[in-house]
Amino acid sequence: MTTFAPARMRRTVLEMAYAGSTVHIACAFSIIELLTVLYRHHLRYPNNDPRADGRDYLVLSKGHGVMAQYACMHELGWLKDSHIQSYFKDGTDLKGLSDSRVPGLEVTSGSLGHGFSVGVGIALGLKRKGTDQKVYAIVGDGELNEGPIWEGALVAAHHRLENLMLIVDKNGFQAMGTTDDVLALGDLPAKFSSFGFETLEVDGHDEAAIDAAIRQLWAAGPTKPKALIARTVKGKGVSFMESVNLWHYTRLDPQSFAAAVSELGFPGALK
Repeated sequence: MTTFAPARMRRTVLEMAYAGSTVHIACAFSIIELLTVLYRHHLRYPNNDPRADGRDYLVLSKGHGVMAQYACMHELGWLKDSHIQSYFKDGTDLKGLSDSRVPGLEVTSGSLGHGFSVGVGIALGLKRKGTDQKVYAIVGDGELNEGPIWEGALVAAHHRLENLMLIVDKNGFQAMGTTDDVLALGDLPAKFSSFGFETLEVDGHDEAAIDAAIRQLWAAGPTKPKALIARTVKGKGVSFMESVNLWHYTRLDPQSFAAAVSELGFPGALK
């Protein structure tokens, strides 16, 4: 049985980042528990098939956090250890941003603000088909600076997309600083409520609370889209990365890799 253990998934992210000598570790770490709960309890993939016709859709609009989703796909058996070890290297299919050509990734994202609009379109199509499939779209809080997010929110509310849940990774940072310093977001629950969403706020690292909030949102407002504002910590799980925005761009060296893996409770690399 797949358990989606967050510590093991963070180790997988570290393995990928170290193997590929690449970045975006901290912004992957902040969504680990959110993805854990979604994959463990909510996302439906008939026959464990990432392309199944009746599947639910997970749209990672903050595509630079894709290593966290790859870690989930590894847990499901969709990716092998060899995929993890070849991440970001010549010839690999696994790039540093979400790419819809990879089974399990629904959108090509990275140009921020656009993935959510794609998710709105998917939800509208599913509603018109009359299916019970759900769409979850994960955005970063810095991504909310982009106008297409709010255009998509207007469309979602107008078409009463009750099958759509927006999840905001509210870690307080974006590429060049804190969200408050770059462009303050104000009261996000109030904003999304004013746009016609059923809205809740939750600790984005408390798995039980996340699960309960998701269930509560689906049970409420049968004609409204949903918004879950998840308070998270960028770099969560490794003390020297937590709330240190340099880890948006910093690459692991042998010493920092070993220290991070050890702090997660694993003495060595993925085998």
